[in-house]
Amino acid sequence: MTSTKTDRTKSKGTRTGKPAKPRATRRASGATSATGKSGTGEPRVTRLETILSLLTRPEGASIAELVEATGWQAHSVRGAIAGSLKKKGHAVSSQKVDGVRRYTVEGEGGAK
Repeated sequence: MTSTKTDRTKSKGTRTGKPAKPRATRRASGATSATGKSGTGEPRVTRLETILSLLTRPEGASIAELVEATGWQAHSVRGAIAGSLKKKGHAVSSQKVDGVRRYTVEGEGGAK
């Protein structure tokens, strides 16, 4: 008698009956909370605020400058410009200066 495939196959996704392990949190001990209360009394500056401050300069900012300032990847910076800042009402414009695209935000915007 030969064995068939169904005889050899066992279910691999069965539960063991053990309780689920608690998930790890992303915040390290002593890290700043979302409200910015780290004990220093200074408000937390978000990365979007950092991007906005660089874009409101007269010369604006390049993607490379924004990547360096935020620590994000280039596609994340572009996504923040195209998504979050425009959703908040900021008028973002870009132009090529000496072969480098520079982004600027006119005025403060964002007042809803």
